[in-house]
Amino acid sequence: MGWQGDFVMHAIVATGAGFLFAVLWFDLMFDVQARQRPVSTETLSSIATYYRRVTIDAYPMNRLVSLVMLMTLLALGVEAYQGHNPAWLEAASVLAALAPMSLAMFRTVRNAISVGRGGGSMAEQATLALQIYRDHVFCLGSIAVLIGLQWAAH
Repeated sequence: MGWQGDFVMHAIVATGAGFLFAVLWFDLMFDVQARQRPVSTETLSSIATYYRRVTIDAYPMNRLVSLVMLMTLLALGVEAYQGHNPAWLEAASVLAALAPMSLAMFRTVRNAISVGRGGGSMAEQATLALQIYRDHVFCLGSIAVLIGLQWAAH
């Protein structure tokens, strides 16, 4: 593929990771409210309004995050196939991307939709909001590692 192809794949991964980092940063601006104890009704309302907006009301634009995740993973796969970087770096990059993406797909998005819909008791909503916060902190760290690995590789 040559250096142009390598650059394109790296650019897709770096752009995707940067986009995901920014999305997580914005989510965390609301999530940090969930650390309060006890969580007030006003705080839960703020978090629920945000998650209703980004998970339910923003259709079809909310699908962009999933598309960026998929493009990032595909570009990482092409990079690994090309074999221009050490195998450990490619494996670590895939893990740093796949771990937060899997967490989002199997738990975080479901919890955010639940909070956005406002179902359950206040205690249940506060627990979900705190779990979303913890998930997003983990995901932000993982995506930061992915960015660092990509920076080191190129």
